[in-house]
Amino acid sequence: MLLELRVENYAVIDNVTVEFAPGLNLLTGETGAGKSILIDALALLLGDKASTEMIRHGAEKAVLSCVFEVEEGSAGKRVLHTLEENGIDLDSDQLILRREIATSGKGRVFVNNQPATVAVLKQLAPDLASIHAQNETVMAFDPAARLRLLDSYAAINTENVSAAFAKWRAIRNRIADLERDEQDRLRLVDLWSFQKKEIEAARLQANEDEKLETEKRVLANSEKLYSSAMGAYETLYEGSVSATSLLRNAEKLVEELARYDSKFHESVALLLSARANIEDIGTSLRDYAEGINASPERLAEVEDRLALLDKLKRKYGQSIEEVIAFGADASRKLDEVENREEVLKQLNKEVDAAKAEYLGQARAISKKRFDSAKKLEKLAEVEINELAMKSRFKVDISGSDEESNWTASGFDTVAYLIATNVGEPQKPIEKIASGGELSRVMLALKASVEEGKSATATNGKGTAAKSKNKLQRTLVFDEIDTGIGGRAAEAVGKKLKSLARNNQVLCITHLPQIASFADQHYVIEKKESAGRVKTNIRALSESERTEEIARMLSGSKLTDTSIKHAEQMLKTNA
Repeated sequence: MLLELRVENYAVIDNVTVEFAPGLNLLTGETGAGKSILIDALALLLGDKASTEMIRHGAEKAVLSCVFEVEEGSAGKRVLHTLEENGIDLDSDQLILRREIATSGKGRVFVNNQPATVAVLKQLAPDLASIHAQNETVMAFDPAARLRLLDSYAAINTENVSAAFAKWRAIRNRIADLERDEQDRLRLVDLWSFQKKEIEAARLQANEDEKLETEKRVLANSEKLYSSAMGAYETLYEGSVSATSLLRNAEKLVEELARYDSKFHESVALLLSARANIEDIGTSLRDYAEGINASPERLAEVEDRLALLDKLKRKYGQSIEEVIAFGADASRKLDEVENREEVLKQLNKEVDAAKAEYLGQARAISKKRFDSAKKLEKLAEVEINELAMKSRFKVDISGSDEESNWTASGFDTVAYLIATNVGEPQKPIEKIASGGELSRVMLALKASVEEGKSATATNGKGTAAKSKNKLQRTLVFDEIDTGIGGRAAEAVGKKLKSLARNNQVLCITHLPQIASFADQHYVIEKKESAGRVKTNIRALSESERTEEIARMLSGSKLTDTSIKHAEQMLKTNA
């Protein structure tokens, strides 16, 4: 559950902190006040791509942070596992995410005040929050997203089939390389031979470039290093008022004290230890200074070697290890060409085994998708019709197991079909539904998926058990009410309220019918101060809620009628 979101110097937001609560959190405000910017900020904390253009004018960096409460259950365990895999500690049940975006283009990520990466945020995101953007009603019906939605409902993990697909494709590509025509093969042999010889001639060693960079810095600054090392040695050991001589004098004085008072014996021992440590450091500094090689010839050799390594890295990889691996791959390809018939025979056996492995994984997933599609379409149809629509809904799965259909997620394609009028045939949603209908269908599908997750939890025997009063995740809906109003808006409000029973829901809306269902209501305002526009967000009291909903009903000028109407809506939807 999201407890707090803080945004500094991001777009029109100067400095805003908002605390969220369980249940349905509604955010309202005038168009352009910055409502969606808050959602964008949260999306960045969940791993979205950042842009320096969003940094507030005049600021050097934008800082975004949030606090999630890590709930018990499978999602909480996955969060803990992700943190452990990345060496991040969780000292309490709160998870703190922070991200900095600098004008230079560089950014920093922290998880629980420990350095992390955007990749870690992306790993954590699925178990913390789900953001459904206002343009998702169009985007979410592309083929890949349709499949992901069904897989999410069916709790299908495609990692194994993806790995099997990658293995099959890699073997198939190796076979294709070997089966090229003679002219192409000779060209490639010449190229691989050159690459192999160039890399082998360099006699590369792992991490060699890092060691040489260090040596280069020492050689280029040998005089400074010698001066510093010997100066420190004189100060610690050799000089007339060195640290060693001062400690020796202090030691004698404390020994005299210890002759009369035994409590100083420990102090004498500590002084002896300190003097021994300083003498060791002094000796090390002297040896280091004497070992410095101020050789211009060696510096030139190191620079030439580094230039060669940089050239190889530009051509063959980002690191020495990658260049070595590239050379080994070129060598393998040459060996395969020389033993072409024998290698092809072995690869054909391997590709047959890889095909069988892929088909086994893909068919198992396909069966689960077919079974889950029947359940999802029944559940979603009920949800859709609860949103002031009278429609027939179908999840249609097609595709065959022919190689031409194989992908990393299997060989199925999914279409969501709907008939919004009696007597009309079912057709793809994205082709026949209006904007308002798309919004409601998306909400119904998301509700079906999320309620399917929160309604059951699997026990050790594999049976379903009811989940009681446990917040699962944070669900964010950014203006999913686009294109609707009246009775449909009220139905959407009820559906969001229903979702909020088992999940924390954050929703941006322009509709008073939906806002009246809020458990917590926040208003986002844009004001001008000192010649700059600033966005502020605050939680509303009961009386302020009435005024805000009345404003949404009637516009900027409040009337007695709109206030009474707002009071009635709040009373009805409480």
